[in-house]
Order: sequence, then structure tokens, then C-alpha cells
Amino acid sequence: MSFNVTPGSIRFNTDSMKLEYYHLGSVGFGTLAAGEWVQITTDTPDVQTGGTRGVFGFDFPTANTIDYINIDSTGDAINFGNMLENNQQGAACSSSTRGLFMGGATPAVTNRIQYITIASTGDTIDFGNLSSTNHANAGVSNQTRGISAGGSNPSTIDVIEYVTIASLGDAIDFGNLTAIRRNPGGCASSTRGLIAGGTNSPLFLNAIDFITISTLGNAADFGDIGQQSEMVGCSNSIRGIFATHHISPGANNNTIEYVTISTLGNAIDFGDRSNTERFPGTTASPTRGVFAGGQPSYVTTIDYIQIMSLGDAVDFGDLTEGRSTIAGLSNGHGGLG
Repeated sequence: MSFNVTPGSIRFNTDSMKLEYYHLGSVGFGTLAAGEWVQITTDTPDVQTGGTRGVFGFDFPTANTIDYINIDSTGDAINFGNMLENNQQGAACSSSTRGLFMGGATPAVTNRIQYITIASTGDTIDFGNLSSTNHANAGVSNQTRGISAGGSNPSTIDVIEYVTIASLGDAIDFGNLTAIRRNPGGCASSTRGLIAGGTNSPLFLNAIDFITISTLGNAADFGDIGQQSEMVGCSNSIRGIFATHHISPGANNNTIEYVTISTLGNAIDFGDRSNTERFPGTTASPTRGVFAGGQPSYVTTIDYIQIMSLGDAVDFGDLTEGRSTIAGLSNGHGGLG
């Protein structure tokens, strides 16, 4: 039996125990104007955490430390808790309440997914597993789904898989990227996820892929980043921000570029990070993008940009320790807008 749903209709989802409204999806190459049910949020990061809370997990070279900051202010990071192992180089994503860390190397590569409650502090808790061991993957999410894309297990892969963030359990196959890649950057709006750059040794890539998060299927071409690079990404609901960091063996870069998530096209120059360290962590609020740490100096530096303007990053504060291969999440990023 089929039936039509009017945009704006409201339902109670008995699986997630949340109210949802029916919202028409974005239109673009490889997508349909199909609708989706979107969770209705009745609180904000201001209520939960006094502003958007950014959380940084994964850590190289030694520790399992998780740090957090209030993205809407400036200042040094505060210890949040610890991960279950000394993980490095995994992916992170989040809803407005729960943050996930997916995969990573410990130093052995793992398939573990672990989670935190963003508004509290404490150690991670086991969530489930990816379909295989994986690290160097990208994470994107909206309020409902968390997605891991690409990575290495140890061969470089094009796998996309997802979990329902509100429910514990193992990841489910979503589709495939347009090419195999490790260390890409990811960001999202509430409907669309973008995965950009990365490497398939010895090649460094500049392609941007996109998916419609509420559906299943393979990624489609969005456009290109100006620089072939391993990169990190963050966003508000309008702009996706990609920061390059490793452009060829032994060569680093600090360029920041941006795209408009709802359209298709190539990235445009935004400005520069304050350093050229590799593998920083990144996350965002509705107004700011934040970059933290990096190697080879294992800096404590945190800097930030105003997403809807252009310009170089400016100083925010410092992490609790020098680290790299970090993944960041928040309770106010673009996928929740």
C-alpha cells in the first residue's frame, strides 16, 4: 500500500521515541526530490552546554584523551574523559546529544564504535562495530544517522556504512564512494553529506563526493577541491569547509576552501590555517569552524574561522596536550541545522 505524505506532517517515531516532521529533500545531480522524516529538536546547544560544545577524540602518539571546548567562546580545552583504547586516526560524528568515534588504530586497526553523551563528561562506552576494521575514514552525520566513509582496513576502501545514532548496534552498508580513498574530509547539512579529497597511494585526490544521508546508495560527483590533498572538514548548515594538510609525501599545506552544500561545484578559497601541521581535528558550530592539533610538531594549537565570512584562522586556545590524527564532533554542527 502506498500513500502520500504532505510536507510539514508530524509523526512520533516509535523506534527513536522522537517527534519528526516530513521535509522535502534537496535536488541535485544523482538525487531525487524525495522527502525525509527529520527529528524535531526541542532544545539547543545553549540549553544543553551553554553554547555549542566541540569534542576532540583520538590521539597520536600515546594517549586516549578526549578534550572539549565551548566553540562560541575562546579558551583552552578541558579534559572530557578517555577513549576505551589509545585510538588514533578514526572518524567522528554526532547528533545533538550523542557523539560517536568510529574505527581507528590502537595501534592495531579496530572496528569498534564507541560513544559519549556530549552534554556530560566521562569515558566512552561501546556502541557496536563497523563491518570491518577501519581507520583513516571520514565521518558525517545528521540528527538521525552517523556515517563512516572510506578509510583503510589495511587496503584503501570506498565503503560507506551507517548507524542510527540513537540506537546501539553495528553499522549497515550504505553504498560506495566514487573512488577508494583514505584520509578524506567530511561535512554535512541535515540532508546531504560531502566527502572530499584523500589519498589512494600514491595518488592524492581532489574529488568531492556527495550522498543524501536519509537514503541508501552510491555517492555522486559534487565537484573538486583546488588542491589534491588529505584533508579535514566541518560545516554549518549552509557552507562546507575543507582544510588541506598533506598534499604529497613530505609536503604539508594550510589552505582552507569552502563550498555551498546545497549546490554542486568546485571549492573556493577561504583563507589559511595558522600552521601547516598534518592531521588536525576539526568541528563546527552554526557560526565557527575550529581546527586543533597536528603533526609533526604535535602542537596544542586551536584556531578558528567565522564560517560565513572569508579570512585566515585566528587563535582560539590550546588542547590539553600536543596531539594529531584527531577527530572532532559537536552538538551544533551543520548536519543538525
